[in-house]
Amino acid sequence: MAALADTAGLKVEGGTFQRVDTIHPSLLIGSGKVDELKTYRDELNIEVFLFDDELSPRQQRELEERLEVKVVDRTALILDIFARHARTYEGQLQVELAQYGYRLPRLTRMWTHLARQAGGRAGGATGGVGVRGPGEKQLEVDRREIKQRITHLKEELEKVREQRAHHRKQRRQSGIPSVGLVGYTNAGKSTLLNALSDADVFTADQLFATLDPTTRRVKLPGGNEVLFSDTVGFIQKLPTGLVAAFRATLEEIIEADLIVHVVDVCHPNAVEQSATVTETLTKLGIVETPILTALNKVDLLASPEEATEKLAQYPNSLAISASTGYGLEMLLSRIEGFLQSSWQVMVVLIPYQRGDLVSMLHEQAVVRQETHQADGTRLEVYLPQHLVGLLKPYQI
Repeated sequence: MAALADTAGLKVEGGTFQRVDTIHPSLLIGSGKVDELKTYRDELNIEVFLFDDELSPRQQRELEERLEVKVVDRTALILDIFARHARTYEGQLQVELAQYGYRLPRLTRMWTHLARQAGGRAGGATGGVGVRGPGEKQLEVDRREIKQRITHLKEELEKVREQRAHHRKQRRQSGIPSVGLVGYTNAGKSTLLNALSDADVFTADQLFATLDPTTRRVKLPGGNEVLFSDTVGFIQKLPTGLVAAFRATLEEIIEADLIVHVVDVCHPNAVEQSATVTETLTKLGIVETPILTALNKVDLLASPEEATEKLAQYPNSLAISASTGYGLEMLLSRIEGFLQSSWQVMVVLIPYQRGDLVSMLHEQAVVRQETHQADGTRLEVYLPQHLVGLLKPYQI
């Protein structure tokens, strides 16, 4: 929570917590705790209180009235960070949709000077002609406009989703396997993608530095190419509205052939962060895709023995440093091994007019034998699973 606050440009003066048997319906915390927060407000000159849970509209309103300063819950803080970091049109659409979904039930009576405009016969039975108002609160006008905007944003994002699905289909037809990079925010996914592909994805030592998905080609040790997709980082208690808004982005992970889970092994809560990522993947329905865990930032560990100890805590893992390049060749070799574990041998006869398929097999598969016959090119190939369906019509 402190890291989120720092990313949002806030200076954290302190923190406190409360154990409760039941949640206070209008305050979340007890009234005694509210009085304690007032003391902190006066002694430390607090300008905003951050709550590490989502507050109901009523709770937020009551707390702000009693504390007399701004109250922000975890969801609003994360949405603010996303709004700062969204750079592409798609990212801005996704964040705006999540923001409106959050704000809609929180519209307050900020238009009290227009509390109720007259409807019907204004001013009583003898109000006269010309004083009829629209008969609608400004609050309802705001609600309707926001709902209309939400509908528009969903339509625009559906177009984005269709475009992404089309691009994924084209990539499938090209025969290039895909690897999805996932991890807790600030684990080093973008740094890893830059190191593997010489990309220029923005990186920074802060949460959610990059929101927009990036896909780059990377050559494996055997010469074949693979597509790496960097996605938005995960975090504990990630707002459900954000997960829904970023559905098009997260589908890049769902359709990956392999997932590389990047873990900041130096973080004191690395195990909990790893569990959060696993839980989020399960919620997305990703349960059968193979996962390779890359323990990043091992260059910051005190000793090689500590790295060995960390590896023992994570199944199917290896140690890397995206910033120094340590372990990246081994990572690519492991990825290649994973992708080839489901490969199979096929004998195909490709018509001469489909020379593009022959070229693709030389790039994406292992050609064991090639002969030219009267009706086409006969090849014995060792190829990845996702190419089998494409070549089935030519199998002999």
